[in-house]
Amino acid sequence: MLLGLNTFGDLPTGDDGALMSHPAAIRQVLDEAVLADQLGIDAIGLGEHHRPEYAISTPETVLAGIATRTERITLGSAVTVLSTDDPVRVHQRFATVDALSHGRAEAILGRGSFTESYPLFGFDLSRYDLLFEEKLDLFVKLLDEKPVTWSGATRPALTDVDVFPKTESGRLRTWVGVGGSPQSVVRTARHGLRLMLAVIGGRPDRFRGHVDLYRRAAEQLGTVAYPVGLHSPGFVADTDAEAHELFYPHYKKLRDTLAPLRGFPPLHREEYNAEVEHGSLYIGSPETVARKMARAAKALDVGRFDLIYSIGAVPASARTRAVELLGTKVFPMVRDMMTEN
Repeated sequence: MLLGLNTFGDLPTGDDGALMSHPAAIRQVLDEAVLADQLGIDAIGLGEHHRPEYAISTPETVLAGIATRTERITLGSAVTVLSTDDPVRVHQRFATVDALSHGRAEAILGRGSFTESYPLFGFDLSRYDLLFEEKLDLFVKLLDEKPVTWSGATRPALTDVDVFPKTESGRLRTWVGVGGSPQSVVRTARHGLRLMLAVIGGRPDRFRGHVDLYRRAAEQLGTVAYPVGLHSPGFVADTDAEAHELFYPHYKKLRDTLAPLRGFPPLHREEYNAEVEHGSLYIGSPETVARKMARAAKALDVGRFDLIYSIGAVPASARTRAVELLGTKVFPMVRDMMTEN
């Protein structure tokens, strides 16, 4: 069972109670990644966003910095918005991180949960499906690290083009982040890529059908069905009460800010409590969070769980403590619980 951390580089508050700047928030993520590496946490994934609430717009750049200060932790994105990027450049950037980290890089590709990157980089949102389909197809060809010939409607054609740098292993480990679309699950299996399920609301066990579909599709298509990953939000503190006190006000503020963009109503405490109790928010003490994580991992039969440990303007000191608790208490307990009958 692999256990990792995810962050979007949310702007935390400092000791003075004020929001950190974007540069300070990026450095905070770097320090948290170094701590995670020292604690033996398996992986860290950085999200790509282009909004004022988040500091990380180029995950690979931050990962390159982390690569030079860590020794064993796997370094990935969560996710790279491939639809509005160039697959050749994405592969080159991750191959570079892979070199700096001695083979610890992985790409997690997706459409993204927001649409700011489309007008920012000059892409037509009406081509939402086509952009991702074509660019993923090209990226998969690049994974072979051989000269590529490709043509499509979303970027200039390539004819026998070789792309550099190469990785030492000869193939970059690649996942596709999928929300709720069965078609996306089948496409991931068709390309022979790893599946990362983004379960950010509702009962996690309702996604078991997606895990089974991935395995059936891989078998029928003759590709490899890798262990599936799960990506969900949470927060841990020394006690349940402290975790909710630290997390809820910042989570509500961020959720309410983003609600109009996502078609959500404002968050009420009753909805929050229901998500904590039965849904996909993993909030509480180490024991509380570990029990719920293990229960969800067993229900979905996944081989990896990445917890989004930083959401909203939770104080930087509390985030650091959360990483400590995840590495020293939560993740060891999860592994023990996963071996119990």
